[in-house]
Amino acid sequence: MNITIIGTGYVGLVTGTCLAYMGNKVTCLDTDKNKIDLLNKGKIPIYEPGLKKILKKSVENECLYFTSNTKKSIINSDIIFLAVGTPMNKDGSSNLDYIFNAADNIGSYIDKYKIIITKSTIPVGTTFKIKEIISNKIKSRSEDIEFDICNNPEFLKEGKAVDDFMTPDRIIIGLDQQSLKPTLSELYKPFSIKQNKLIFMDILSSEFTKYAANAMLATKISFINEMAIISDTLGADINQVRNGIGSDSRIGYNFIYPSVGYGGSCFPKDIQSILNFSKDNGYEPKILNAVNQVNNFQKKYFFNKLKNRFTSFQNMKFGIWGLSFKPGTDDMRESSSIFFVKKILSLGASLRLYDPKAMKNAKQVYFKDLKNITYCEDKMEVLKDIDALILLTEWPEFRSLDFSKMKLLMKETILFDGRNQFDKYDMQKNGFEYHQIGVQTLNLKK
Repeated sequence: MNITIIGTGYVGLVTGTCLAYMGNKVTCLDTDKNKIDLLNKGKIPIYEPGLKKILKKSVENECLYFTSNTKKSIINSDIIFLAVGTPMNKDGSSNLDYIFNAADNIGSYIDKYKIIITKSTIPVGTTFKIKEIISNKIKSRSEDIEFDICNNPEFLKEGKAVDDFMTPDRIIIGLDQQSLKPTLSELYKPFSIKQNKLIFMDILSSEFTKYAANAMLATKISFINEMAIISDTLGADINQVRNGIGSDSRIGYNFIYPSVGYGGSCFPKDIQSILNFSKDNGYEPKILNAVNQVNNFQKKYFFNKLKNRFTSFQNMKFGIWGLSFKPGTDDMRESSSIFFVKKILSLGASLRLYDPKAMKNAKQVYFKDLKNITYCEDKMEVLKDIDALILLTEWPEFRSLDFSKMKLLMKETILFDGRNQFDKYDMQKNGFEYHQIGVQTLNLKK
């Protein structure tokens, strides 16, 4: 099939590359010419494990192309995916300018019947608005060109996006035209050989399914984080509690790890979007309001542990391991590290930072105007003469530690662990003052 993907971010690039890898002729379209130039040189503007390999193979097989030529891309396609960004506005609503502009372009250049698929996460009802934009644009040209539109939400986890696309749990497609089922079934057949993963539903339900799924996962995270705070007040150990409740098959272990809260491009934006469009339709979501509040509070709660440990931050030096919002990605959107870096610097301390993949984003985007930051080449360089270490992202390389070497480098052997990675007794045995979330700190170092 001839496919055009509009947008070359995480979703668009992964979607286009995976579809091309299965033999479709895919053109990835983006108005950012610099990004297209990089892709045509074989350079990927994002970090996503496994993506570079299949992208290179798809290009070599002449199945994958990159361009900024909007008109040509639309004309030469049978199926068009809309995978542009829908970032959050200051008021918490979804910014739909990019996707509406893409719809306008489709309406301007469409020359024959095509299937339009909305892939971006969009407020419920947006697919119909896109359909209206395209239709009105066609009418303004005094043309009568038929097209169908459907919604195909993505469920890709950054850091595992390629695997998620290649071996999905489910493929949700919202449509009003039942005649689309054979074509879409054929498109996704390579991804559901052993078991049919396709779930067809109406468009409004499919749009909402994406939000509902993320809302449930965010709720689990905020739930365990609130339990961790209560655990702190009781003197219980949330790690033991988590093991106890996770063994219940009705609950499970996924998304019940205490932490400094969720971040990234999906959960914060999607929860806020649900809150907004629910209010617009006359309902104030009680549970999701609480989920949002708990998540916002969690960063402050853990920071207060750090603040209460020291009488002053003036002239102190802290190290931070992990800047991305999760391991396996360079994405720092809504990452807890942004909050911690700015708060610590504001109190007069200096910082030494390291992340395996997010250093470029930190230097060039998120912390580019901040002073008193040293960017380190590896995790051990961070430790030089610091008063305390703060772990914010659970990258695998932070799990096995050389405590002897760490103690030689650190001024004070104090670790604040925002991901509860280690056993408190092991840390005490190795001579560390160890602070977690939902676990009482052992006072004595051995």
